[in-house]
Amino acid sequence: MTRERVPEFLQITGPGEMSPDLRREIIECWVTVSNAGGAAGFPFPPVGFDQVAEVADRIIAGLSPQRSRFLLACADGTLAGWLNVRRDTNPLIRHWGTVHHVQTHTSFRGRGIGAALMHRLHRLACEEMGLEQLHLAARGGVGLEDFYGRLGWKEIGRWPGALRLGPGDDRDEILMVLEL
Repeated sequence: MTRERVPEFLQITGPGEMSPDLRREIIECWVTVSNAGGAAGFPFPPVGFDQVAEVADRIIAGLSPQRSRFLLACADGTLAGWLNVRRDTNPLIRHWGTVHHVQTHTSFRGRGIGAALMHRLHRLACEEMGLEQLHLAARGGVGLEDFYGRLGWKEIGRWPGALRLGPGDDRDEILMVLEL
């Protein structure tokens, strides 16, 4: 990614920070990624705006600086990708967070947006949220473990056949960790 193509990043840490236009862009990105076969939480395309909006609105309602944030990447004045990082405030496990819904809009694929999001997430998780490690679960069979592996994530286990995408199409759920 060249210097002029480095995305701009935006964090949303509370429901009041989410504009209607940004909410719409996030939902439209999620619909597009899901309907293109992306492993972004809706395994049975096609999905529609209202279906995705219901889930997005629950995430938005739960945003708070210490528990849940959106990290957004914008390029060319448009939402190019986003993710959600969450942590539980239980003292036993509040030192780690979980990454959800990592996605790059299909029109921005191949431009390093996903990797840039994950690099920025590393800094946000350490410096702003005080996390020591991050967890994620990735769908097997689409190369995600290779993508995350190149970024320093380690596979720590699998749930064989945990995800049933269709008759005869069972996929592993791959559990990964990143030490910060």
